[in-house]
Amino acid sequence: MSQTTRVLSGLVGGIVLGILLAWQSPAMGLTVASIVEPFGKLWLNALQMTVVPLVFALVVVGINQASDAAHSGRVARQAIISFVILLTAAATLAAVLAPAILGMLQPDPAVAAALRGHTEAISAPSGGWADALVAMVPSNAISAAANAAMLPLVTFALFFGFALTRLEPEPRAQVVGLLKAISDAMIIIVHWVLWAAPVGIFALVLALTARAGLGMLQALGIYILLECALYVLCVVLLIGVAVAFGKQRLGHFMSGLVPVQAVAASTQSSLATLPAMLDSAQNRLGIPARVSGLVLPMAVSLFRITSPIQYLATACFIAWALGVALTPSQLATGVVLSVLVSMGSVGLPGQAIFLATNLPITTAMGLPIAPLPVLMAVDAIPDVLATVGNATGDMTVTTVVAARNTDQE
Repeated sequence: MSQTTRVLSGLVGGIVLGILLAWQSPAMGLTVASIVEPFGKLWLNALQMTVVPLVFALVVVGINQASDAAHSGRVARQAIISFVILLTAAATLAAVLAPAILGMLQPDPAVAAALRGHTEAISAPSGGWADALVAMVPSNAISAAANAAMLPLVTFALFFGFALTRLEPEPRAQVVGLLKAISDAMIIIVHWVLWAAPVGIFALVLALTARAGLGMLQALGIYILLECALYVLCVVLLIGVAVAFGKQRLGHFMSGLVPVQAVAASTQSSLATLPAMLDSAQNRLGIPARVSGLVLPMAVSLFRITSPIQYLATACFIAWALGVALTPSQLATGVVLSVLVSMGSVGLPGQAIFLATNLPITTAMGLPIAPLPVLMAVDAIPDVLATVGNATGDMTVTTVVAARNTDQE
């Protein structure tokens, strides 16, 4: 049985039993929820304990990987710049549209009550923009790590990562290698914890649905539709970017893109789609091999355009379900962190990606993380569109870099 099937079985089992309890005996449902909830929180704590070392290592290693790539030539530098611009645009798009879309819907009070009873108190950032600005730089990096203060921790990781790029190759390689090993070790721990995911998710979902009833199903449906809508919009806009900035004719570009999207949808893996992308870019779109052969492997390694969309959509959904209005500073924090975390986490496998990357963004935005495992379980549904979006982004950025190099020759 695959990990996705195991997770979905825990999700379905928790939903069915929780709804039956809420329908037949609400009082018993509350009692059962209070009994099973600690087991779900125990599993969630086991996941959360990996976040601080993992995020720090991912950001530092990601900076140095991007630096190495940028030093390999003009094409690589242009690709890195294009990655950052498109990731920032995607994050900003989600930060604007997700609250606007959700704002047109009325959250279920029962779901909000269940989530509030299920989570720790929300520690939303206090004060105005001045306090948020000051909080970006930690006075004590160790204290920021101990308190899981993600934004100052990532700020320190940025300084540390860029400082490493100025060291001699040998000591730099030693430190980066150590942090890469720490990152890999944290992922192994995450995989260990994910083996218990069916039990943890079953407990968390049972507690939520026993309190909220059918309203939880409706909320999860809204989350799925929100992500799917944003992914489809992302694909449409990326095609527009390829036409406007990649200087592609629409029909010509689509003739090379559609076969790639078909492979991406069937494999749900950008890495497995790479051969199809290389073939289509060179033989269908006529992009020189010296550009596509460099940019596409870099894109698979450093660029996942739908990741910031997922991070922001998830955080905005949690805030909406709880009836919390996100401030501009919270959304800006999410945009900045989503770009940084996404570039360092592209190589993470499976469901480890969702939890390891959404945890820091959600925490930094002052939102509770307890709903994340439940959302992870249903994320397999929009994941097909996410992979199609990522493959479309890889092809688009390749056309943009190719067009810029043609102009400069």
